[in-house]
Amino acid sequence: MGNLSGGHIAEFVLVGFPTSPPLQLLLFVLFLAIYLLTLLENALIVSTIWLTPTLHRPMYFFLAHLSFLELWYVNVTVPRCMTQLYFFIALACTECVLLAGMAYDRYLAVCEPLRYPSLMPSSLTLRLAASSWGSGFFSSMMKLLFISRLSYCGPNIINHFFCDISPLLNLTCSDKEQQAELVDFLLALVMILLPLLAVVSSYAAIIAAIVRIPTAQGRRKAFSTCASHLAVVVIYYSSTLFTYARPRAMYTFNHNKIISVLYTVIVPFLNPAIYCLRNKEVNDALRKLVLGRCHSSRDVPD
Repeated sequence: MGNLSGGHIAEFVLVGFPTSPPLQLLLFVLFLAIYLLTLLENALIVSTIWLTPTLHRPMYFFLAHLSFLELWYVNVTVPRCMTQLYFFIALACTECVLLAGMAYDRYLAVCEPLRYPSLMPSSLTLRLAASSWGSGFFSSMMKLLFISRLSYCGPNIINHFFCDISPLLNLTCSDKEQQAELVDFLLALVMILLPLLAVVSSYAAIIAAIVRIPTAQGRRKAFSTCASHLAVVVIYYSSTLFTYARPRAMYTFNHNKIISVLYTVIVPFLNPAIYCLRNKEVNDALRKLVLGRCHSSRDVPD
């Protein structure tokens, strides 16, 4: 994976999931199938929203950004460890802030339905999305400014399936280790807990508004607009909090790899299904797009 700094290590070896060859083959086939389906699902979502004018609204604008982020997430295969680490951190932080922006959008849609178009104009939607990407890549750059100054003297075995912060910190022999660890921990708290606070505040207001709806049908309809986003938030934030918002002293077991599979593999795979299977507008637009392509290909003369 390449040398990170001025230390003595020339390369890093990723352990992955060490197990018997038959089980490794099974895991390879499983992860390959999930990877291909993730590419297909998210590419279809992005193209459907992009090509359907009726879906050019804030909720679907955020969803398109989320699907594009997941496409990028599962394709971070750059050869150098530091570059790979930079993109993984940037995309993880971006998703945290983007989910907070989506929670605010749902809050306005449920609690201020009559004023929603004026409170969430396209300009604000664009600024929220841009701030998500900007804050994610900026926080990643700040982390790597400290991590890149560390030296690594061995061993060169990373007990993970990608270059992550905690395994690298466990391998360093630099006297700046504690400083880098503190910066990593504080930035993780800021980039995870502040968006999570915005999500919790938004959903507290949403639940209070739903409880005040007099009819059961109205409550179900209001909750259905938020259920898919809430499911993604619970899965993603719980796994990232468990992995990153903890002192390094707690990184003494192998469970991090299993938890990392949640937000690097399972969440990108499930996001399109969670958001779109119950969304009639997206399903109808996707069906029209696919059927339209099929009809147009049949009409082409031989």
